Amino acid sequence: MKIVHIITRLILGGAQENTLITCKELAARGHDVTLITGPALGPEGQLFEQTKNQKYKTIVIDSLRRQINPFYDIPAYYQLKKLLMELQPDIVHTHSAKAGILGRFAAHSLSPRPKIIHSVHGLSFHEYQNQLLNKFYIAVERAAAKKTDAFICVAEAMTQKSLAAGIGRAEQYTTAYSAIEEEAFLNPISEQVRNDFRKKYEIPADAIVLVTIARLFHLKGHKYIIESAKELAGRFENCIWLFIGDGILKDRLQRQISGYNLSDRFRFTGLLPVEKMPLVIQSSDILVHCSLREGLARVLPQALLCGKPAISFDIDGANEVVNPDTGRLTEPENIEQLTDACAELIANENLRTKLGSNGREFVKEKFSPKTMVDKIESIYRKLVKG
Repeated sequence: MKIVHIITRLILGGAQENTLITCKELAARGHDVTLITGPALGPEGQLFEQTKNQKYKTIVIDSLRRQINPFYDIPAYYQLKKLLMELQPDIVHTHSAKAGILGRFAAHSLSPRPKIIHSVHGLSFHEYQNQLLNKFYIAVERAAAKKTDAFICVAEAMTQKSLAAGIGRAEQYTTAYSAIEEEAFLNPISEQVRNDFRKKYEIPADAIVLVTIARLFHLKGHKYIIESAKELAGRFENCIWLFIGDGILKDRLQRQISGYNLSDRFRFTGLLPVEKMPLVIQSSDILVHCSLREGLARVLPQALLCGKPAISFDIDGANEVVNPDTGRLTEPENIEQLTDACAELIANENLRTKLGSNGREFVKEKFSPKTMVDKIESIYRKLVKG
């Protein structure tokens, strides 16, 4: 099949990693695959290096940007339409909000019209938005759904929330958990490699490390982790909190930490390459993820693949991988519950080991690239034959 994937930007992020794995696997199966994306602007890094020397083509549209701006959006729409007319794909598969809207409208205007699929990695609308903006996004998504043949969600929760908002029909939705290149996460690192990583960031070899991997951005929840550390630091002298990532809130978070006299207990690494994530997680002891909105954060199954327990706010698809046998879920924004969950795992090494081991077996097959792409390819074939 001739397949075009469209995503807004190739920053360091779950939707982007998912899309690159999908393109790579589909191309390896003999399909003609093209990836269309916008520039990777901002402090979140970029993944263009991963597109080099691949069997699929990558095209960058400079006007395809994340923010709503007619100055960019109108040219992006017409450039997408022109490219799709030239490529004449059987399938157009869109990812992320902006590319999802522009790409689906552009594809639907073609004749003959390709089959149109949209992946829901996370929803553009959420309860923390201004109500008018929330209603606007829902209205736009409903309009785009009328031009969509199928939806692929990274979690069952995304299907439920979409249908509750009146977006599409139940029979259009399929869940395909976001694939992870699992080998690096499953292969254990040596004690020397672990100690070298810790030494680089001045982390004692015997410290209990609570790692958070997320952009330093609004709704990612770092402030709640810092609040919980106020009490935990007093109770556990050997704990270190490790923040992986960069973003606009870095200075604010560091001021919050300094105000609590906890600067010696926190480490900031800045952006690290995707291929370093297995090393980061295996050099830590507990993953703590306090995002307030997320389709299904990839770091949760990544941690479990490394045999590390995960603590997460109970939002969106988190409960589809984190449960009492693999980690701990807490109410969103509930610092007391978060503190208790962290304290329980910090204090009990055997429990950490048991939860991590359970988690590895639980997610191994669910998140393999083959499992995801088998499902996606079957949807494509069904639509094209239909």
